[in-house]
Amino acid sequence: MTIKPPTPEQLASPSYRLAALDQDFILADAQRGLRFMLEYEKAEQALRAWGVHSTIVVFGSARHQEDAPGRGGRWYAEARVFGRIASERGGALIADNGPRQNVIATGGGPGLMEAANRGAMEAGAPSIGFNISLPLEQTPNPYTTPELTFRFHYFAMRKMHLAMRANALVVFPGGFGTLDELFEILTLRQTHKASLVPVVLFDEAYWREVINFDALAAHGVVAPEDLALLHFADSAEAAWASLIAQGLGAAHPVIDLPMLSDPGSPP
Repeated sequence: MTIKPPTPEQLASPSYRLAALDQDFILADAQRGLRFMLEYEKAEQALRAWGVHSTIVVFGSARHQEDAPGRGGRWYAEARVFGRIASERGGALIADNGPRQNVIATGGGPGLMEAANRGAMEAGAPSIGFNISLPLEQTPNPYTTPELTFRFHYFAMRKMHLAMRANALVVFPGGFGTLDELFEILTLRQTHKASLVPVVLFDEAYWREVINFDALAAHGVVAPEDLALLHFADSAEAAWASLIAQGLGAAHPVIDLPMLSDPGSPP
């Protein structure tokens, strides 16, 4: 019996590709839900493997480097100190891969995010970088733990991973991206979609200058008690003390979160 070979056209057809290896199939609009699941699960499995039970999320400008003049350089220095303090005192330093508490997590980029990751590395602790693909490609700062250096396409999935293990949020001065992340967490807290995790805004003068929080309450668009969600600190030590005073360690990381942001278009 002679077995006839397949035709070249059959072997070259997209339908014959293994589904998992077919990029045209995986990246099609119809598979957006599948890509969401993959982005969630890849980071989730790595975090579990490292025993990361909870995080302290640090946001801040990507534009202020170590040698920035004036306040920018000080912000970098204090973010670096805070990353070290939180890692040494919060439970990130633990043998045998877990469970690790209060691991520093940032957006993974340069500037003040880099500073917090750098402080954690200098303490000998792991830290997390949740990077995002941008039109001008963001590259990871060199201080995140390689196995905990992630890259996302969808902002919504990145935000979910930033929020779902957060035991606290420390927000250094920043621009649109920092404001976006800050108000997302505040909205989750205000609406009781997230645990009442401590929030600290670093450099009160900066935040009072760029956002008139009191005016929001005065105009009735937020309740006066919503302003109690905000706490301020002007040094790394004060930021850590504020987290402790707000009950750091007593709060439970969020397990299930809604996705508030549009997932965006397929790559």
